[in-house]
Amino acid sequence: MMAHDASFFRPLGGSEVPRFAGRSTFMRLPQIEDPAEVDIALIGLPWDSGSTNRVGQRHGPREIRSNSTMMRLVHQASRIAPYDLCRIADLGDVPINPIDIRDTLERTSEFYHRVHRAGAVPLTAGGDHLGTLPILRGITRDEPMALVQFDSHSDTNDTYFGDNPYTHGTPFRRAIEEGILDPTRIIQIGIRGSMYNTSDLDWAHEQGIRIIEIEEYFELGPKKVNEEIARVVGKTPTYVTFDVDALDPVYAPGTGTPEVGGFTTREAQQMIRGLRGLNLVGADVMEVAPPFDYSDITALTGATLMFELLCVLADAVATRR
Repeated sequence: MMAHDASFFRPLGGSEVPRFAGRSTFMRLPQIEDPAEVDIALIGLPWDSGSTNRVGQRHGPREIRSNSTMMRLVHQASRIAPYDLCRIADLGDVPINPIDIRDTLERTSEFYHRVHRAGAVPLTAGGDHLGTLPILRGITRDEPMALVQFDSHSDTNDTYFGDNPYTHGTPFRRAIEEGILDPTRIIQIGIRGSMYNTSDLDWAHEQGIRIIEIEEYFELGPKKVNEEIARVVGKTPTYVTFDVDALDPVYAPGTGTPEVGGFTTREAQQMIRGLRGLNLVGADVMEVAPPFDYSDITALTGATLMFELLCVLADAVATRR
């Protein structure tokens, strides 16, 4: 473990101020305004206007912040100490417009473009999954990015309710069409649930997306899934998105579209840890919906997954440096 750089931000310790007291920020870090001050920016996207079923994901970032007080300084398994590797702080929430989808898409893209221009890597708590689209627009590069998607749904539908192209079921189709993502470098893990039609996944398969449906996941297991992730994304700049409905709802009941039969929180941790060594350029945890949660179990899961992602992101940023 590296010696801590005194110029780096440090979470407030539980022995300094009790975990239930003090200001609510991600990981108990300082909240700042300027993304140029950090290597990794923790951001809230409190928005659920793209949801087509249960809403409440707009409250996700606040509850994830609250439950992130349980995260400490060093990863127990990998021994990664993210705050020794990078400057990390809470950048606050995106200034969304809760009654205008297109305006929020523009506001969010500009917010993340400012973060990207400053050289910071974003780690976001959402929010419904449509929010990943403007994040990707904001951090787009000269060449299409790769994507690792943990999810129970492919989110590559075309339109909903007539010709509406923007819902939480369409973000990755739009990102492919816009040239932001390379579909042959996308891998989706955990896809399951009843379908509207046998052709629901045809478009995704035709684009070359590697889809690991839940039945194949259980045949492979986390270790072989990570090998497949590495094969698909290679050294391409890679974004990671984790929809909590990828988990079985016994582990994440507070979400918009739960699907039974998913993997466990332990398996999710194993797979995120297995992303170490990839060229990671951003990540998010989406679809935490506190109104449907019990005893904060989903919010705590979201905070824990954020910390897991923070550790592999910090390792990737430090390696590039």
